[in-house]
Amino acid sequence: MWTPISIDKIKLLILQAELKMDYKALNLWNLIKAIPHKWQEKLFGNEGGGFWEVALFGNQIIYYNDIEDGFNISTFETYGVIEQFICNQSELTAPINYLVSQLNQIPDKII
Repeated sequence: MWTPISIDKIKLLILQAELKMDYKALNLWNLIKAIPHKWQEKLFGNEGGGFWEVALFGNQIIYYNDIEDGFNISTFETYGVIEQFICNQSELTAPINYLVSQLNQIPDKII
């Protein structure tokens, strides 16, 4: 029988990922991380009371999908509501590295 993941297990997964992050990823993580709390997701999130949000970057949320056992990145319009159900089975480093790669593609600004 499936049971939702605990906050203690989320914190452990975050700590394990932080130990694997390179300096760019860790710098970004330290800027966007949040105290984990549950966000709603309408299709599959109701059974476990939502999914654990761990970081925000603009209108994007990084959350843990404990049905599929992985961190995901999705958009939101309303704070507290995840727009899309994503079911990657990724460690936290994957969405953080994705954001780092997106930032690396922004050309330098000329002042």
